[in-house]
Amino acid sequence: MIYLSGHVRPDVAAMISLNQGGHVLASGQTWAADNGRFNAPHKYSDDKYLAWLARMPVASCLFATAPDVVGNAGATLALSAPLYGRIRALGYPVALVAQDGLENLTEFIPWDDFDVLFIGGTTGWKLSHHAAELVAEAKRRGKWVHMGRVNSLRRLAMADGIGCDSADGTYLKYGPDTNRPKLARWEAHIEREPSLWRPT
Repeated sequence: MIYLSGHVRPDVAAMISLNQGGHVLASGQTWAADNGRFNAPHKYSDDKYLAWLARMPVASCLFATAPDVVGNAGATLALSAPLYGRIRALGYPVALVAQDGLENLTEFIPWDDFDVLFIGGTTGWKLSHHAAELVAEAKRRGKWVHMGRVNSLRRLAMADGIGCDSADGTYLKYGPDTNRPKLARWEAHIEREPSLWRPT
């Protein structure tokens, strides 16, 4: 399980948003790109996002998210579709951000057009059996799976348990020095005690 921190520091993989700004990655540092619509939809544009990706170090990037609409799977599928190919053309694995209701639109999921399933959505949906079933299907199809907004050991264990390969959160933002050792203990716990929740 790879944990990506929204608080960028050189000793942890990073989750960087288009609108975050000001962060410099260490050489070869593992990172992932977030499109930034979640926090600032009014600032987002496809062209701005793609131009930013073109300037970033693609070789060390796990994935770049296609644009999404929080809590709305249908709107996300429509909004993200034109960007899959354009993100891939820049050399990035592209992520579809799963949102509430995607379980009702499974026939419209373009599995061949993206590389990573990113479990987003509201907290209730993210923790639901609907999300877990989508993760299981993604793993059957050989996709990388990521969960967003993971800021506790319990949430990290759940993400690991349902089959996620990576997760991100802002835990280190609120006490970078004191919380870094705690995060290391979480990661060690996950390695030492694999969850029994993992789907078959």
